[in-house]
Amino acid sequence: MRKPLLVFIYLLCFSVWQTFAVDIKSIGVPYVQNYTKALYQFGNQNWSVTRDEHGIMYFGNAQGLLAFDGKYWQQYHMPNGLIVRAVTADGKGKIYAGGYGEFGYWENDDKGFLKYTSLVNLVPKKFLPINEEVWKIYCEKDRILFQAFGSIYIYSKGKIEVVKTRQPYLFLFKAGNRFFIEQLLKGLFELKGSKLEYVKGSDILGGSGVLSILPFQHNKYIIGTAKSGLFIYDGETIKPWANQCNDFLKTYQLNNGVAIAGRYLAYGTILNGIVIVDTAGRVVQHINKASGMQNNTVLSLYTDTEQNLWAGLDNGIDRIEVNSPLYFYFDKTGKFGTVYASIIFDKKIYLGTNQGLFYSDWLPESNKGPFQSFDFKLIPGSQGQVWDLSLQDGRLLCGHNDGTYQVTGSSITKISDITGGWTIKKIAPDMLIQGTYTGLVIYKKDAAGNWHFNHKLADFGEPSRYVERDSKGQIWVSHAYKGIYKLSLSADQKKAVSRVYYDKSYGLPGSYNINVFDLDNRIVFSSDSGFYVYDDITDRFYKYQQLNKKLGTFATSSKIIKAIGKKYWFINQGRVALADLSVPGKLTIDTNRFTILSGQMVQHYETINRINNSTYLISVDDGFVILNDDDALRGSSINIPSVLIRRVENVTDKVSLISEDGFSKDAIEIPYAQNNIRIAYSLPYFRQAKIKFQYYLDGYSHQWSDWTSQSQKEFTNLDQGTYHFKVRAKINDQQVSAETVFTFTILPPWYAGKIAMVFYLLLIVLSYYIIRHYYRLKLKRHQQHIHQKLQKEKEEFLKQEAIANEQHIINIKNEQLQADLASKSRELANSAMNIVYKNELLQKISDELGHLKDSSGKKLADEQLRRIQKVIDEGMSDDRDWNIFENSFNEAHENFFKKLKAGHPDLVPNDLKLCAYLRMNMSSKEMASLLNISLRGVEIRRYRLRKKLNLEHDKNLTEFLIEL
Repeated sequence: MRKPLLVFIYLLCFSVWQTFAVDIKSIGVPYVQNYTKALYQFGNQNWSVTRDEHGIMYFGNAQGLLAFDGKYWQQYHMPNGLIVRAVTADGKGKIYAGGYGEFGYWENDDKGFLKYTSLVNLVPKKFLPINEEVWKIYCEKDRILFQAFGSIYIYSKGKIEVVKTRQPYLFLFKAGNRFFIEQLLKGLFELKGSKLEYVKGSDILGGSGVLSILPFQHNKYIIGTAKSGLFIYDGETIKPWANQCNDFLKTYQLNNGVAIAGRYLAYGTILNGIVIVDTAGRVVQHINKASGMQNNTVLSLYTDTEQNLWAGLDNGIDRIEVNSPLYFYFDKTGKFGTVYASIIFDKKIYLGTNQGLFYSDWLPESNKGPFQSFDFKLIPGSQGQVWDLSLQDGRLLCGHNDGTYQVTGSSITKISDITGGWTIKKIAPDMLIQGTYTGLVIYKKDAAGNWHFNHKLADFGEPSRYVERDSKGQIWVSHAYKGIYKLSLSADQKKAVSRVYYDKSYGLPGSYNINVFDLDNRIVFSSDSGFYVYDDITDRFYKYQQLNKKLGTFATSSKIIKAIGKKYWFINQGRVALADLSVPGKLTIDTNRFTILSGQMVQHYETINRINNSTYLISVDDGFVILNDDDALRGSSINIPSVLIRRVENVTDKVSLISEDGFSKDAIEIPYAQNNIRIAYSLPYFRQAKIKFQYYLDGYSHQWSDWTSQSQKEFTNLDQGTYHFKVRAKINDQQVSAETVFTFTILPPWYAGKIAMVFYLLLIVLSYYIIRHYYRLKLKRHQQHIHQKLQKEKEEFLKQEAIANEQHIINIKNEQLQADLASKSRELANSAMNIVYKNELLQKISDELGHLKDSSGKKLADEQLRRIQKVIDEGMSDDRDWNIFENSFNEAHENFFKKLKAGHPDLVPNDLKLCAYLRMNMSSKEMASLLNISLRGVEIRRYRLRKKLNLEHDKNLTEFLIEL
């Protein structure tokens, strides 16, 4: 059981070592990323570097403590604005820092803000005040060491012990688990506990000044000095170490050092950047301002777990990818101009530029000599534009603006005067075809293996940018500007027996930017719309859908370059990808590893040449790049760190900081009034890569977001409650990090808080009693109201009953009155009729008197008749009858005569009598009898009465009087 476990541990360690193994190349320089003062917005000088357990980098800066998480920079000031000379992380959440007369630690408080705590108050009073700089800080298990030139302060278990001697110190170094310090004029000492023990044999160092002690192989140590170079200490003796950088370090003043993966030693200098040596003492790299650094004065060095070499400079910060698969060479002086082609041949590297053909010695991998920089020289006679460098059967050919040359060492020989050799391809074992400004050129090989101009293809003079030969022997030519040609050559290859021009009418997406390439023994045509293929049967072009779909954004590539086997380079608008067609039916494309090359190559003239099975030479604008594909593949398997939650900000009204990071001890609580927040996050992965993030807010979102390069997210109008913000990262669209969870709580609004709830409870209780009181009061009032209503209804009922009784009495009285009125009307009528009958009787008597005779038969005497007639007339005109009638009429028709007289004051008594008789609706005969006039007289009176009453013609007189 134990043996398999040991094997497993060994394999695990081996795999980890493989993951982070560093193989630093001696050609070119690794990628250098510059972090300028303008970028991080702090002081120029960076005196020390460290990294904490979360992957955040910290720098001791001239203005304080500087932090960098891969995306965001944060600045922190020491008390009194001190310079931070030393900084180190203990891996437990504390960042120790020191400056002049001050040292302590930075730590996140409960709210996630980085706060400083001074430890100077723990120093025994007899050693106060501290009037010196703290230059070094080291963490060791349960103690922290702060080193100044006059004292060593050991912080442990809440107390500080001071190690002080008469002679001043230089610098304290930690090498493995041991601490060494130089005491001026006395030699090198080892600090054991709180005691200093002299290192025997260190007198050899003299007063050279020890500035670096690094662990070496087999429990040995390399001691770096300011004036005497490097020494090796084996635990017993110290002796000079023979190496290739001693003179360099003595000349340019070694200032600090750091070990890289146990295989290399990097030394920073005051005057000339960084030099890297291997364990054999050979210089493998020299990196300075000329090769990409911002400054030659290196104040501090640090290597992180991914073997990034961090350099704190006198002006800025640089990160050097010493294990990068890409190594660069840039022409910072502008010596050779823009590079259009590059190639390695016969232990020389050649660069074809717009100024001519340059060369320098190539340092092969087997060379174990010192690190050498390139010294490019112009080959005489090559001045002018170089378009192409091609190696054909052991001969290097140069396509030039002035013709074509064969290159041998540092000299060239012209083999063709045809100008503008863009591209050259082999079409037979001893024959080449070249595309030029003015058509196609044929070259043949002689017995000595040299290439010679044979002839120019007749009857074809088009500018030929790309040339390919298909399986049928047909030559495809890409016009430099417009269209594609297909040529069939004669048997002697001297002329084109057929020539067909293809453009948009044959299925191509257009006539411009159409290029031809050989992809895995198949001719393909690139365009801005994707790749096309040609169909012999229909003589038309069709989209290469299978290829376009698998290439994705690289389907619109403008150039294809063969790599090795079935691997091909695709170049699209300055972006580079390596596609692998090794597996039938499957295409894998790798682009993320080459993002650093985007935009650095000359468009349309990109060149990538294979040096060996895994190394490529890539031309860039002002130099070249060496790519080691094996290193690139090995580097792609590293572990991804966790995403860090950084700033949490309130963006409700104005931006205000809620927390500086997500490492707070307590859950962050955010007031409801600040429920619009922005969360910034980052991935502490510092190498060049395409990083994308995906987030999910549990309690707010329904699903994970799309992958995005944005490193912050705003959430608005969050409801009260607890939220879990989850975020993860993906590098180069491949590896995904673990989820990082940040929990925060949006507090209830003031009206929903605890105090408000107590208030609401009290209010509810108070409201209950108020409502209860009000209800009782209302109930009492309601009862009173009902009582009053009942009383009122009772009174109303009695009142209505009284009214009804009164009305009943009135009705009875009215009925009585009506009965009386009817009785009076009858009496009136009877009276009137009696008068009529009386008058008629008297009239008949009067009429009979005229016929009366005496016994003798004679008429009675007139005197007798007059007396009787007088009596009759007096009876007929007696006013007493009228007075009785008038009284009866007034009783039956109250106020009739008053109304009549009021409206018609000109009426006379006879008129009033006629009106009364008409009101009683008497006939004309009856009225004539009562008025003692004739019927004619009645009519006349009626007529006169109408006039006096001013009646309309169509108005009935009787109706008028009845209505009155």
